[in-house]
Amino acid sequence: MAETTETGTQQQAKPQEAKPQGNREGNREGRGSREGRGAPHGREGGGRGDRGEDRRPGGDRGDRPRFDGPPDMDIEKLISDPLYLDNQAHGVVSRMRDMDSGTKSQLRRLYNAVRRAVRAPENERQQQFVMLRARLAYTIARHSLRSLDSLEKLLLQVTRKNTALGYERFRDLFEAIVAYNE
Repeated sequence: MAETTETGTQQQAKPQEAKPQGNREGNREGRGSREGRGAPHGREGGGRGDRGEDRRPGGDRGDRPRFDGPPDMDIEKLISDPLYLDNQAHGVVSRMRDMDSGTKSQLRRLYNAVRRAVRAPENERQQQFVMLRARLAYTIARHSLRSLDSLEKLLLQVTRKNTALGYERFRDLFEAIVAYNE
């Protein structure tokens, strides 16, 4: 049995006894009911985070702003302008509070690694910062700290530049981030 729609196309009729099922994302169309069905995988909210907000890209985050990505930091400005360094530190901490649930101890551990890398002998310093970048990337991925992506990019610039002043300014920036996050 076929029905004709307003546009003149024909569609197959659906059986009346089949109830529409919601999709995995929580039944966006408003059809069907969640009553009588358990939450997937034993969690409430169907694919949502522990606090009930939607963690999918483009999902509903309530009053939280959506960030397309961290702004890039300029290593030359960071070295030459202390106010730029301070503003960037404030920006990272602000993004952390808006986006992530990173702990102060995670930041302090990374900061201590930065301090050790800066104190390394000059011939080993670049290698220490390369490994620090790998550690930072792991921490970002492991703990979903997307707000620290800009630090990872900056750390790549600092490592490529390979100057003592660049390493010290990166340490200063990290120190300011830890301080403002307290």
